[in-house]
Amino acid sequence: MDAKTPAVPAALPVAPPVLVLAGPVPREDVRGLCGDVGRLLAASRARVVVCDVGGLGPPGLGAVELLARLRLAALRAGGGICLRDPDPALLGLLDLVGLPFEVERQPEQREPPARVQEAVEPGDPPL
Repeated sequence: MDAKTPAVPAALPVAPPVLVLAGPVPREDVRGLCGDVGRLLAASRARVVVCDVGGLGPPGLGAVELLARLRLAALRAGGGICLRDPDPALLGLLDLVGLPFEVERQPEQREPPARVQEAVEPGDPPL
C-alpha cells in the first residue's frame, strides 16, 4: 500500500437481530410476527434473524407452524432464521416434518477441533 491508497476499514461482523417468542403465540399474532421478521432483516445488514424460542412453551404443531411461517417470511425477505435455545422435542418435530433450521451455538457448547492435542506429555509419539 502506498501513500496514495486510502486504508479501507475491514467490514465488521453484524450482530443478527433477535426476535423473542414467549408463551404460546396466538394464531392472530403470526402475521404480525412474520412482518417483524421482514422488517428486522430490512433494517439490519444481517442475513439472519435469531428467534429465541426458549420461552415458546411446550413443543407442538402450533410452534412448528409458527416457525415455518417465520422461515418463509425470512426467505421472502432474502434472509433466514436461526433458533436460539430450542427444546430438543421441538427440534425433533421440525426434523420430522422436514423443516431444517440452523441452531445458534452457545460458546460453552463448542467442541474442540478434531485432532488437536491440548497438552503434550514427554515421550508422547508425534501424530
